[in-house]
Amino acid sequence: MWKLKIAEDGDFLTTTNGHIGRQHWEFDPNAGTAEERQAVERVREEFKLNRFRVKQSADLLMRMQLTKENPTGTIPSAVKLKESEEITEEAVKTTLTRSISFYSSIQAHDGHWPAESAGPLFFMPPLNEDGGWGLHIEGHSTMFGSALSYICLRLLGEGPEGGEDKAVSRGRKWILSHGGLVGIPSWGKFWVSVLGLYEWSGCNPFPPEFWLVPPSSPVHPGKMLCYCRLVYMPMSYLYGKRFVGPITALIQTLRGELYNESYHKINWNAARNTVAKEDLYYPHPLVQDLTWGFLHHFAEPLLTRWPFSKVREKALRVAMEHVHYEDENSRYLCIGCVEKVLCLMACWVENPNSEAYQRHLTRLPDYYWVAEDGLKMQTFGCQTWDAVFAIQAIMSSNLSNEYGSTLRKAHDFLKASQVRENPSGDFKAMYRHISKGAWTFSAQDHGWQVSDCTAEGLKCALLFSQMPVELVGEPMGKEQLFDAVNVILSLQSNNGGFPAWEQQRAFQWLELRNHAFILLPNVTPNVPMCLKRYGCWGICYTYGTWFAVEGLVSCGRSYTNSPALRKACQFLLSKQLPCGGWGESYLSSQNKVNFMFQVYTNLEGGRPNLVQTAWALLSLIDAGQRSSSSNIFRLLRDLLAILFLLSSGDSGFDWNTTISPAALPPPPSLLCFSVATSGSNSSFGEETISSELKSLSCSTTSELWITFGCSVLFPILEMGWDRRRGELEKRGRCRKTRATLGSPPAARIPPLEIPNRRDFGERLGIQDHRLNPLSPSFAQIQSTFPLSPIEIPDHRLNPLSPSYR
Repeated sequence: MWKLKIAEDGDFLTTTNGHIGRQHWEFDPNAGTAEERQAVERVREEFKLNRFRVKQSADLLMRMQLTKENPTGTIPSAVKLKESEEITEEAVKTTLTRSISFYSSIQAHDGHWPAESAGPLFFMPPLNEDGGWGLHIEGHSTMFGSALSYICLRLLGEGPEGGEDKAVSRGRKWILSHGGLVGIPSWGKFWVSVLGLYEWSGCNPFPPEFWLVPPSSPVHPGKMLCYCRLVYMPMSYLYGKRFVGPITALIQTLRGELYNESYHKINWNAARNTVAKEDLYYPHPLVQDLTWGFLHHFAEPLLTRWPFSKVREKALRVAMEHVHYEDENSRYLCIGCVEKVLCLMACWVENPNSEAYQRHLTRLPDYYWVAEDGLKMQTFGCQTWDAVFAIQAIMSSNLSNEYGSTLRKAHDFLKASQVRENPSGDFKAMYRHISKGAWTFSAQDHGWQVSDCTAEGLKCALLFSQMPVELVGEPMGKEQLFDAVNVILSLQSNNGGFPAWEQQRAFQWLELRNHAFILLPNVTPNVPMCLKRYGCWGICYTYGTWFAVEGLVSCGRSYTNSPALRKACQFLLSKQLPCGGWGESYLSSQNKVNFMFQVYTNLEGGRPNLVQTAWALLSLIDAGQRSSSSNIFRLLRDLLAILFLLSSGDSGFDWNTTISPAALPPPPSLLCFSVATSGSNSSFGEETISSELKSLSCSTTSELWITFGCSVLFPILEMGWDRRRGELEKRGRCRKTRATLGSPPAARIPPLEIPNRRDFGERLGIQDHRLNPLSPSFAQIQSTFPLSPIEIPDHRLNPLSPSYR
């Protein structure tokens, strides 16, 4: 059986924090009972049978192991709701308790929540029904995915007709029917050239001499986005060496299997710019092809001959200096899995007996992940990113006292995960940024600062600092908090935006001429430009709008005084589905007009998605949108119903209910809502809900989002819909009953009372003068930020409201 190992050391490993946050799998042939092994085989078989319908695993092997290691006692029975049945305070508390109890049971002993970092979803794409493999688990078959997957299967021992239902043969048929291996795109051409299945003369150049051009040059690698720079770095070394692995009998056989003509008759010069139409993201501009042609026909022949070959030798040494620097400063994890294997290969080519190569090998398990769908390659982990949202979700539940041990472990992990030092030596000469005080996406050993991870980590550290020491442990020191602020501010670019990893270094005109080119420059447009033209991270529109709205609101903007927020709300409401939810497809990042402007695309069949619905709703709430549209109320009803169903596991939930928000009483009375019967039918049919929930349950971080989704309940109620409720009561649309989760008994330690996000800084001693009626500048800005009981949704922050005192 495979076993998940947490925070364990090993030979040739180095660490800065005792391996806190490390997670890797090991196979133990003697592990597990007969019943446990049968359970593992059963979930594997179930996944296999449903693999074309549900393509992402649910991390069931990890859950089975951790729930056994972390007994949480008896979890309360599910709350089963029927028509006309009221939601009581006890029902709400029971549902939250069930959710957080389960989530606590899958927390690792070092405080983080293990999970596959499957966000990219393209490191191990599954076999499609047409016989090919895609770029990611939802994607159509591509030459890149199909060729590399086919080659891997053959190298692992599968025969030409091997695999279930002759999967290998079907894969080869797909490759040949789409033009053969010559159609693989640039990164694929690189890999198959290293293997000896393709000629280096069929690749556009990756010249290492770029490392020798003046740093002020717009094409210097230091100007690239760090991910592109660190991919290009070992690639340029291997290209400059023209390294090719041993030409074995299997390689010779594969040369005959993957092309539609004899290998020795292929026109490699023409193959340089040949790309299968399924893989063509953006056609090469003429200037790019001319540049490649010049480098290929003139620069490369010159640089491989004496005396210019001396320049090539120097460039190779410089490239490897950068490889070794990145290896050492990331404890041989590297910035991601693609860079990891490239740097490993470069170290082996340089010296197969080197210590660097040995250290690389021992870090490979950090990138493996095992689930019911098999052994996969993941990115570098999402330990910190998952933990900070889990922490905030638990704190939002008003049950912090009951889960103090869970929060204490998470707090310890958070403190141990902050990066304490900058990269070694003259890091600016190696094109690195400061990292002291940052949080990475994964663990401290990774070392790469990330602006949003640091911001969320700092937010959690501040929240913990306001909680009792006996509950969550000692807070972080002030100097560590200052360091975190320093990193965030240092990353701000001249245009006002905050890039993820590094400041803007390149000119924006470079990216305008470069849409799918590997040498992607490090350009960070401002937020509107990100959403308008370059939003390709995540499900770009809904995800990007949510963060942009939250940022603007944090700066004091509101629906009443910000045209940008009003347009954001109009955009989101225009994308709301008839059922009340939102469901954006990954195709929003792929579908373009004139190869530049993305087109918002719904999920197939107009299906809603819980997470995106929560993102959209949080955006509307934060922006102060106060729509009386029935769609909003239908959305609230269905969203809350889904949350109860997910956390209770009750497939018999009665959907003929209407949820009407009530007024939010002062904290810590955080939950106030009503459930009332309605004569109208639910907008979600039973089949739609069943299909959606099956999809949601397969998310690798579904536990996180279920728990985090519960925290969506609280901001929903901050919208000040007392007036709307009164109107509905008058019309007989909802019952005058509600359940309120009131203030905790005096014996309990009250949670942090923060009535509104905008009040967060003030409670920590950071005055927001626009919201502080005692500030001398308060009266001066009333014209800019008009204050009236109607315009400010949260009456507790409105000095003109009767309830302000």
